[in-house]
Amino acid sequence: MNFLILGRGKTGSLVAQCAKERHHHVRVLGADENRGGKALTPEVLRDVNAVIDFTAPASVIEHIHACIRQKKNMVVGTTGWYAHLDSVRAQVEKAGVGFLYGANFSVGVNLFFDTVRVASEAAKHQYSGQIFERHHQQKKDAPSGTSLVLQRIIKDSSGTELEITSFREGEVVGMHELIFDSPNDRIYLCHDAKSRHGYAEGAVLAAEWLSGKAGFFDFKDIWREL
Repeated sequence: MNFLILGRGKTGSLVAQCAKERHHHVRVLGADENRGGKALTPEVLRDVNAVIDFTAPASVIEHIHACIRQKKNMVVGTTGWYAHLDSVRAQVEKAGVGFLYGANFSVGVNLFFDTVRVASEAAKHQYSGQIFERHHQQKKDAPSGTSLVLQRIIKDSSGTELEITSFREGEVVGMHELIFDSPNDRIYLCHDAKSRHGYAEGAVLAAEWLSGKAGFFDFKDIWREL
């Protein structure tokens, strides 16, 4: 397949590497080449099977609009734009293209989501809870998309909305912690990413899965099919 990767950051570069290892043809565009989505022309996108975006919240909506106009399937790993989900969904469905987004493309994190869904019962039994998330200093959005998903899972399961505390420090890849505390005991759940490889590989597998499909998909709902 022909993939266009948007973003030359640490994750975007690793996505390109993983895609090449899986024998795909890859082109990468960085921020300097694609300011305001100007590089996403019909000529550039003509032979592209899927666009994979790991850029920044301020840029991703313009990229999405450009890809929808050209009816190109898109996988978005960028977070921080979810206030626009409903409008993007409507545009995707109108255009009849394939669009897949995710707060986190790691299989381990999505297993963590399932564990948190079960553990959220604690909020119904007089446990108080809190979410902590830690990422590298360069991460633009806070709280992280993953921590917001954790918060939503717990609220949907128990009706309780937990506070999120964010830290930006050093080269932390991504750590998410959930603590439920009671006078009798403490429940502590943690996912600590050792590298970005799990995110990158998941994004490539997602782009492969999206081939030939139309619709609006969330990675957390389809990862078991990969």
